[in-house]
Amino acid sequence: MASRSALIVLLVVVSSVAAASAATFIVGDSSGWTVGSVNYTTWASGKTFAPGDTLVFNFATGAHDVVEVDKSGYDGCSTSNAANTIQNGPATVTLTSGTGTYYYICGFTGHCGSGMKLAVTVGSGSSPSTPPTTPGGSPSPSAPTTPSAPAPGSGTPGSASVRLTAGPALAVAAAVLVKLALF
Repeated sequence: MASRSALIVLLVVVSSVAAASAATFIVGDSSGWTVGSVNYTTWASGKTFAPGDTLVFNFATGAHDVVEVDKSGYDGCSTSNAANTIQNGPATVTLTSGTGTYYYICGFTGHCGSGMKLAVTVGSGSSPSTPPTTPGGSPSPSAPTTPSAPAPGSGTPGSASVRLTAGPALAVAAAVLVKLALF
């Protein structure tokens, strides 16, 4: 009986770790999504972004927006071919594609030109200063979600995300052990 309980606890722990694999990134950390105080290329460099991760853009509604654009829109600070615009802050965006680059700018006049632009490369581990494009030159559309509370500690510089991963093999092994214990 004790071994069954231990195996059930193991399964719960493995399931929890697997469910917590997506990370939440607070864009600009404590400064948020704002003009002039953050170099967003530097902020993104060295971070690893994966499908399912969320970006939280902290800004006051009416002061900024978040516009998803293609590389051309990012380079030229143009919203003419916007894939998505979020006008209410804080804005939460989920990265949905397997790999590629997402481009975000502030559509308010002069803000993008003053540095309010972010390129996030999913799957490569960082966002370089000259981000590559996805095949066809544009990112896969992301799915904006309802603003949610940031992950604990995610607003502190140096701890902008938490990612715990468990290999699929570990989860399968735990499930098999539980099934064996129940028979």
